Amino acid sequence: MNEDILKRLDEQDKKLDAIFASAEKMRKYFLWTMWISVAVVVFPLIGLVFALPSFFDGLAIPLGL
Repeated sequence: MNEDILKRLDEQDKKLDAIFASAEKMRKYFLWTMWISVAVVVFPLIGLVFALPSFFDGLAIPLGL
């Protein structure tokens, strides 16, 4: 009886280690996804801050404003 319990505990320990490894992989995946999403949104906004004024200046000259 005692050996059966020890065997089950050992199996559960292996499964817990596998679950932990899988959870860590998912955590890293979500972290990279978050950083890439931030980069895809923030970098174009920073670019627009510099590009829009020059675009509007170039647009105003042909209109005669």
